[in-house]
Amino acid sequence: MTPPIIKAMSDIATRLTVSPAPHWRCGRTLNSMMRAHLLALIPALVAGIYMYGLSAAATVGLAGSVAVLTEVFCLKLQKREIDVDNFTALYAGILFAFLLPATAPWWVTVVGAIITITLGRTVFGGFGCNPVCASLIGWAFCRLSWPAAMDIDLNLANFVINEPLFQLQKFGVDTLSQFNYTDLFLGKQLGGLGASQVAALTVGGGFLLIRKWIRWYIPVSFLLGVGAVATLFWAIDPGAYAPPLFHILAGSTMFGALFLATDTASSPVGKLPQFLFGLIAGAMVVIIRVYGSYPDGVPFALMLTNLLSPLLDRVRPKPFGGR
Repeated sequence: MTPPIIKAMSDIATRLTVSPAPHWRCGRTLNSMMRAHLLALIPALVAGIYMYGLSAAATVGLAGSVAVLTEVFCLKLQKREIDVDNFTALYAGILFAFLLPATAPWWVTVVGAIITITLGRTVFGGFGCNPVCASLIGWAFCRLSWPAAMDIDLNLANFVINEPLFQLQKFGVDTLSQFNYTDLFLGKQLGGLGASQVAALTVGGGFLLIRKWIRWYIPVSFLLGVGAVATLFWAIDPGAYAPPLFHILAGSTMFGALFLATDTASSPVGKLPQFLFGLIAGAMVVIIRVYGSYPDGVPFALMLTNLLSPLLDRVRPKPFGGR
């Protein structure tokens, strides 16, 4: 029979076990969370296939499959339990695919999915330990290594419509008359095969918000940051800078707000830190679009802001009576 003191010490050790973020205890499982997130991506996937054809479905399927197989290989190499049935690797691979052109070369998709899992997650200890959104690591690696293969305008040159952010950067505000906000909202713009489907992403993100799988602090503050800084530039010179609604509807802004910025491992935990995180990331999106060399600043803005998460998590109200 176990002595009461030893049993009590064992109970304390169990309660003090520390694991990687996130630390929310809500009775839900990781498996159910990932299934909900995958379900939320279906509207954008369907819209992307409708716009770009079966090549979009092939890219998503290839990225997701390679991500899962890479996760299995990494876990076997580490002699850890194979737990790909939690869908985290599949979800990361699909997020990466959503940022790609629908006709991206197959080898870019494969390499990017491998980098997403290996450099984005495994080297940091696996899911929950990555300081930066893993899918963005894969995208950035491919974007910097093979810019021509990742260029949306080159890959989708046969479409009548153009990429709005590329048009803004290269030809100025006067060329934006070819776009209207309704078309941008409905996804009638060149961009990532899933990241530019604004209406469908709004439906999926709304589902996650209603079911409380994500909290509203980051998405709302992210859009506020984008809108506020874009309004500031637009107020300074409307003839040189795009209006705020354009920045919100163009590119991967909505995808970043609802799916990338809310990544559980790389975003802050507290309410105020999450709000500050979203504001900073949203502001950086517009700054990169205005002054940077890349048309869409969402991925780079989020990667930079991810690095601030540990610092932002230290921002918290003082305890009652504290000095």
